[in-house]
Amino acid sequence: MCGISGWVDFERDLGQLRDTSQAMTDTMACRGPDDEGLWTAPHAALGHRRLAVIDIEGGRQPMVADEDGRPLAVLVYSGELYNFRELRDELAARGHRFRTRSDTEVVLRAYLEWGDDLATRMNGMFAFAIWDIRREELVLVRDRMGVKPLYYHPTPSGVLFGSEPKAILANPLAQPAVVDLDGLREIYALSKTPGHGIYRGMYEVRPGQIVRVSRAGLSRRLYWKLEAREHPDDIETTVRTVRELLDDIVERQLISDVPLCSLLSGGLDSSAITALAMKKLREQGDDKIRSFSVDFVGYNENFKPDPMRETPDTPFVLDVVRHIEAAHTDILLDSADLMDPEARAAVLRARDVPLGLGDMDTSLYLLFKAIRQHSTVALSGESADEVFGGYRWFHDPVAVNADTFPWLALPGVEEFSGASRILGDDLLRELDLPAYRAERYREALDEVPRLPGESGLEKRMREIGYLNLTRFVQNLLDRKDRMSMAVGLEVRVPFCDHRLVEYVFNIPWSIKTFDGYEKSVLRAATADLLPSSVVERRKSPYPSTQDPAYERGLRTEAADLLGRDVVAAEQVADLGKIRAILDKPVGASGPGTRAALDGFLGVNTWLEDYAVQLKL
Repeated sequence: MCGISGWVDFERDLGQLRDTSQAMTDTMACRGPDDEGLWTAPHAALGHRRLAVIDIEGGRQPMVADEDGRPLAVLVYSGELYNFRELRDELAARGHRFRTRSDTEVVLRAYLEWGDDLATRMNGMFAFAIWDIRREELVLVRDRMGVKPLYYHPTPSGVLFGSEPKAILANPLAQPAVVDLDGLREIYALSKTPGHGIYRGMYEVRPGQIVRVSRAGLSRRLYWKLEAREHPDDIETTVRTVRELLDDIVERQLISDVPLCSLLSGGLDSSAITALAMKKLREQGDDKIRSFSVDFVGYNENFKPDPMRETPDTPFVLDVVRHIEAAHTDILLDSADLMDPEARAAVLRARDVPLGLGDMDTSLYLLFKAIRQHSTVALSGESADEVFGGYRWFHDPVAVNADTFPWLALPGVEEFSGASRILGDDLLRELDLPAYRAERYREALDEVPRLPGESGLEKRMREIGYLNLTRFVQNLLDRKDRMSMAVGLEVRVPFCDHRLVEYVFNIPWSIKTFDGYEKSVLRAATADLLPSSVVERRKSPYPSTQDPAYERGLRTEAADLLGRDVVAAEQVADLGKIRAILDKPVGASGPGTRAALDGFLGVNTWLEDYAVQLKL
């Protein structure tokens, strides 16, 4: 796992602009603390920061492939290739010779053998750039589910690219950082538009997409997308197939030359991954899996059920730990930790935009920071809800039948964006978020693959599955990537293996819910590994502190900010709305108060630190 950056320009001599390329690379230091490299040629510069996971000594980048001393192509790569051993054997049989044990070299040699069709042969999470020296052409490739980020910014004579927007924004050609109405709409829409980069002129390589840049211009094509297929398997066969897939996926994702652990929340998803990893390690004669969870001081003793969370996580975490005998560590945080200015600033720097989830982002960052003291790689249960249908909006009739993204139809969800509680009324009218969301929703529905004759509930649930896999999960994958890579921790996501996603996407809804619970198939496929308490537990999202001290901390910061002569957030925020929140006692303004205050503070810091120019 690493950070990449680069610059292609067919009218400049980039060899004379090495300092700018180095500055772009330096922004990725947190993603790659172990090594760095920069390769330049007259019309291309590729930068790399490395987090060494496989072949510590041999996987240095940028990596150059040559033939008889003549360089052919240069690669900068971020991610993991889980089938690199099979591909290496196939390439060796075709005459390729390898100098390292790294998956990076396999990707580079695969490009020489198959061109950009190599993407269809790859199983993994990845984002990479190849400069084809022979053709003077840049190839950008991103994994099918978008686990690893990759952005690009076309210029009149080439392109800038990077793992994160900050790499691109370090180049004067992308300055100043401009955000227009569409960029603000994307920030507050609560759904992710594939390809949208928020900053004007910047784009995200879509999941499953290849972008090519040459003297002839820029082209894009999808090498993968979800397809509708008949599902011939009965319940028993379906459950067995899912288990076989998970066994193979987890075994592949345990490969690492550095310490590996598992994230454990006590929910079905993370518990299943942790238990499967433990089973595989025992079969291999290795040590126990090391697991980590996050908790808050006083959370369990003072827990109050809410519409999202019926129970705290800790009792279920402990049940799993006892059941599988994991080596577990609980990371305990208090409100002072969550309000720590350094941690909150690090979260915004990692995000590059004020898309945060408040204390849930900060606690995740602090969890990963603590884990990084012990492990370099972590397995996560992320994305199982989108794949198997675990969220409440998959099962709530109002949400299912709503003529919008289903998660927007649930009461209280709108509060997470904070738009109506923060932004000025004139700006809200100009943004017209309902119309923007409606347009994005129609675009997404037009993409949904369908079976001939599919109708009724099965048709609608296929749509909802597609919306979650293409418009919702990417926000969570981005969050996990940014918070983990901010501390140099690689997080792997077994449930995003494309083979599993393709298979489960086509399981009929009647089978996905055959036992009356959410995620019926996953539950049945892993029940033999888990304690009954976890098998029977209902979905509970990532924890959020219930300590009133956190809101008091936000209020103090907001009041201090309002006391300044100049408030950057006033460009978009109605300060009167913020004062109205502060005039009421803690907890009196409803569940959206914290989100509004967090959002207000985040927008202000973003506008200041990134010198953003708003073009509204």
